Amino acid sequence: MANLKPGIFITSTDTGVGKTVIAAGLALALRARGLKVGVMKPVATGCLPEYESLISPDAVFLFEAAENEYPALTSPSRFRNPLSPNVAAVIENREISIEKISKAYRELQKKYDFVIVEGIGGLLVPLKKDYYVANLIRDFQLPMVVVARPGLGTINHTLLSVDAAIIRGLEVMGIIFNRMPTVNYTMADITNPKVIHELTGVPVLGSLPDIEGLDIDACQFGNLAEVFPERIQVEKLLSHLMPSAL
Repeated sequence: MANLKPGIFITSTDTGVGKTVIAAGLALALRARGLKVGVMKPVATGCLPEYESLISPDAVFLFEAAENEYPALTSPSRFRNPLSPNVAAVIENREISIEKISKAYRELQKKYDFVIVEGIGGLLVPLKKDYYVANLIRDFQLPMVVVARPGLGTINHTLLSVDAAIIRGLEVMGIIFNRMPTVNYTMADITNPKVIHELTGVPVLGSLPDIEGLDIDACQFGNLAEVFPERIQVEKLLSHLMPSAL
């Protein structure tokens, strides 16, 4: 698949780490620079029933952050059960179509200057037999950012994620720590970013604290648009992906 427009794939060391917040923050930051940003949550589980459809709160949050116009392209594959996608598909007697997902991605590339894709869980979450999130990143030909927790245990989780990416030939553009404490922080919170950078050689693009007023389910962004560019090195990321935007 030819990568027609620049973009980034947001993955993480685990589920619930904060990919959606980071992806939405980046969308807001790029829009503030005058870019037309497309967002995508290719596969979502734990979706909520609404009328005769299923709604992913994460996908809606991204959609609203980027002010997109094509919800079907943003969230092409949705499941009710909060499980690994391959398991949810079996239980709900449905199949994940990689071709459908890839077609949606190609359409988004045609319509936007930059595309942000948020994965589900981490790199080795299976979408179907012998096909993982890492395979999707490779098929999309996108570089990736790893979102990590700041505290104890994150060194192991982050190094495993970076190692899994490198083994598969994926490009890791940076690491972002989410929900970094601003008070009552531990020694692990303080030292982990530097240690992880030294051990992986991957740039640490910043750390984001809890965002006041942010509520994904209620689609409230709080002060994310203000805090994100203050704490995350957006320019450093863009300098590699689309220098003309700086």
